[in-house]
Amino acid sequence: MKIDLHTHSTVSDGTETPEGVAAAAAAAGLGAFALTDHDSTAGWDDCAAKARQLDLMFVPGMEISCRSTEGISVHVLSYLQDPENRALRAEIDRTRQSRLIRAERMVERLSEDFPINWHHVAKHVTPGASVGRPHIADALVSAGIVTDRSAAFTEILTPKSRYFVSHYAPNPADAVALVRAAGGVPVFAHPVAHQRGRVVGTHTFGEMIDAGLLGLEVDHRDNPEESRQWLRRLAAEHDLLVTGSSDYHGAGKANRLGEFLTSAATLSRIEELASGAAVVRP
Repeated sequence: MKIDLHTHSTVSDGTETPEGVAAAAAAAGLGAFALTDHDSTAGWDDCAAKARQLDLMFVPGMEISCRSTEGISVHVLSYLQDPENRALRAEIDRTRQSRLIRAERMVERLSEDFPINWHHVAKHVTPGASVGRPHIADALVSAGIVTDRSAAFTEILTPKSRYFVSHYAPNPADAVALVRAAGGVPVFAHPVAHQRGRVVGTHTFGEMIDAGLLGLEVDHRDNPEESRQWLRRLAAEHDLLVTGSSDYHGAGKANRLGEFLTSAATLSRIEELASGAAVVRP
């Protein structure tokens, strides 16, 4: 069975609805997939319902935006957590609100130089979605300022630009602990993705492992091949799960469903370790 445990919908920065992601998963020949929208579980119900119709296994998940003590962006995938856990929800709500304020400030700065305002950005945000830079990028594309999302990030929305504004994000070790307390299985997403910017050192890995990290997303297009071998050794040393995923965003990125996969044995282990939610079966 082909299993892809990292996808995004319009609930965060993907271009397909949760139902659309399920349909795309079926078209790609997957047997199981996870929806892991940024800081949101709002797409779970719709995605699960469509997955049942299509005879697919659905793994409820989320990708938590974090920041290390060095100021480096870190993403933690959370599988099968209790979506109603108060402590985790409070932290996610704080991040989502900070993301919104940050986006509004970035658009204010951009409006000084480009013909866009918040109205243009809001048109690209699905109700209830986590607002992020990709929505601003889509507005820039619609206005004809750049050709696509990639160009927007490279030319205008880079962290080095004067338009960039940071937002609140929890420490990754704290996020890991919150996920575990919510009955979920935390996995470090694309942990050595150098092309995205700075990556954390061994100290942060150690903090996350001490906090209860249960896996590493090793097979991902943004992890260099030589670094994947180091990740496999680290996983073996600390008895961590090894996952592989596409990080699918629909038309938002070149990543294709099923380009990297997770084994059925690993998915079974995730189910065994989780106590917050369950895999949805047809």
